[in-house]
Amino acid sequence: MAIKRRSVLLGSAALWVGAPAILRAQTSPQASGKIHVSHGFAMHGEPKYKADAGPPDYLNPNAPAGGSVRLGARGTFDSLHPFIVKSVPAAGITAIWDTLCWNSRDEASTEYGLIAETIEWPEDRSWVAFTLRPQARFHDGSPITVEDVIFSLDILKTKGTPIYGLYYHDVVKAEKVGDRKVLFTFRDSTNKELPLILGQLPILPSKWWASRDFEKVSLEVPLGSGPYKVDSFDVGRSIAYRRVPDWWAKDLWMNKGRNNFEVIRYEYYRDVTVQFEAFKAGDLDLRQENIARNWATAYDIPAVRDGRIQRAEIPHELPTGMQCFAFNIRRDFFKDRRVREAIATMFDFAWSNKNLFYGMYKRNISFFGNSELASSGLPTPAELKYLEPFRGKIPEEVFTKEFKLPESDGTGNVRDLARRALALLKEAGWEIKDGKMTEVKTGKKLAFEMLLNDASFERVSLPYKQNLERIGIDMSVRTVDTAQFKRREDEYDFDMMVEGFAQSLSPGNEQRDFWGSKAADNKGGRNTIGIKDAAIDQLIETLIAAPDRESLINVTRALDRVLLWSHFVVPNWHSNTAYVAYWNRFGRPAKSAKYAPVAFDTWWIDEAKDRALQRGEKK
Repeated sequence: MAIKRRSVLLGSAALWVGAPAILRAQTSPQASGKIHVSHGFAMHGEPKYKADAGPPDYLNPNAPAGGSVRLGARGTFDSLHPFIVKSVPAAGITAIWDTLCWNSRDEASTEYGLIAETIEWPEDRSWVAFTLRPQARFHDGSPITVEDVIFSLDILKTKGTPIYGLYYHDVVKAEKVGDRKVLFTFRDSTNKELPLILGQLPILPSKWWASRDFEKVSLEVPLGSGPYKVDSFDVGRSIAYRRVPDWWAKDLWMNKGRNNFEVIRYEYYRDVTVQFEAFKAGDLDLRQENIARNWATAYDIPAVRDGRIQRAEIPHELPTGMQCFAFNIRRDFFKDRRVREAIATMFDFAWSNKNLFYGMYKRNISFFGNSELASSGLPTPAELKYLEPFRGKIPEEVFTKEFKLPESDGTGNVRDLARRALALLKEAGWEIKDGKMTEVKTGKKLAFEMLLNDASFERVSLPYKQNLERIGIDMSVRTVDTAQFKRREDEYDFDMMVEGFAQSLSPGNEQRDFWGSKAADNKGGRNTIGIKDAAIDQLIETLIAAPDRESLINVTRALDRVLLWSHFVVPNWHSNTAYVAYWNRFGRPAKSAKYAPVAFDTWWIDEAKDRALQRGEKK
């Protein structure tokens, strides 16, 4: 559903049907049947919250506003313009623009109008119209208009990152049909998720951009409309956002109790270890821990023991997606599935989990893990309905075998893994000569580079390198800074890299960008692997056109099986728990949103705790 951002974590990372959301129904010449007009839109079923409801269950509407918070960011930034390929944008910058709708955090694939006052759509979902709130404003006081909405769609599709062109590909027209009403017409009625997708559109000020080059990296403070605006920044070092006191949307029902901090400041660190030490020293206020070793061993410090630093383990119901080592199958030596499977076989997760992760993680065995969308066992008849047309064009194992990853006993003995890998390589035309894995026909050696942007991953990659050396494969490991990593990723200039494919509870046309043939050659896109497969393309289109939840689940599981058995990645690991540590100066809502366990915008400064912490008092 949402535009998926790259999210790589080292050891990391049922719809409640409420009162009817339909405000009125009418007929229209644009579509047959009923026209729905509502304050909210649910992909399946109806929204939980009524129009102008009280705050969501996971908010404290009485949370006090004020205070400042310091967060950590890694790498660097060179731009305050996050919508183009060349940019390395500052942390948090996208939050300064409001979107047409607001995404609910305790419902599956449900949105409510934010800039939009109402949402209108026909029964077949062949179009959607939004009526804008009259009070919606940019930070300079100018109104958010239909012209701004149309401009935002057009500029992002034509000059933004390739993600937007693919994401909004099926939106063929946006037009003004009233003083505050914009109508989006779709290519056809197959993609039932498009109303949700349009709801996520960030609205940019057309008049402000009229005198500026949208395709140019910029450090000019942009004009936004959201709860925060840029207050100050030091390029590559820090950026601070200040709460907008007269934010136009602060009194809407979904915002009471959110965006409580007066100032949010991001401090940048080139090294994760230095960033962690800054947190322990009190220079940062919160840390979401993604390194298992740290959580298990590095918090045995006085501030934790005496309660000045709190630690929380928060379970969640988010799909885990696929964190992995991704192959670039544009490389000739990775085009053979058997070669990829052999290389994947030599990753000894059991040893890593035991010796590096303290047993805290589970192996990824699905691209849609921790959800009902994940495949398991053999395909069901409902899944075979979608798979049978591609028999002979997709791996035969999809039909005959349950997908399982090879396992070791965790002792570091990888002889069984090596035998399996060597058999696969021999079948693919490779053999060991003079200690090096060599292609029989060409005499080329099997050597490639693992590209990292986080030195913490070296402790996982280097044992993997040693295992591959045992079967004559030379994998070098190279760690680069954030800017270089992004540039090489955007240009697909890598052999293998750490990658993350996040997923929502309602996968849709973003799957084209992940795995679709048309996306494979788009620089700066998300098909980093380089997949071009007609069967996968067709499964994606079938998924997008799924008429109901049951069909969506079954076709997603079918797609999952094809992706898994194609061995495009070396699956990593996941956790169903969010690990967060913070200095004891915050208040938190009593209930966490099940799809946003660490929703920091719902926290606030607890003055009593803050004063006690400043006095050095122990809990």
